[in-house]
Amino acid sequence: MEKLFDSELKVMEPLWEYGPQTAGELAKRLAQSWGWNRNTTYTVIKKLISKKAVARSDPGFLCSALISREEVRRQETDSLISRLFSGSKTQFLSAFLSENGLTPAEVQQLRALIEDQE
Repeated sequence: MEKLFDSELKVMEPLWEYGPQTAGELAKRLAQSWGWNRNTTYTVIKKLISKKAVARSDPGFLCSALISREEVRRQETDSLISRLFSGSKTQFLSAFLSENGLTPAEVQQLRALIEDQE
């Protein structure tokens, strides 16, 4: 899967949240949310289609997400860990934890996640 840029993620978000929509519906949502004009939305949709992140069907230029939010998160996380932490998830987690205090509830959630992995 090719990397999605911020503008492309802005188009993906309503597709993930609300499901398939026409390009016109997306353009209206993005005009309200980000002040985009119709041409900007259509240009980004075309880029997403070429990246195989969005499928378009007729009639009505109906757009559907071909990739999930979780897939994108996984790819972005893997890329970040690879670039900044030499692929070490331990170094990533250590850096994250040293910079961000966790609540007791968050610590418990992390413990449960780790236990699930064992």
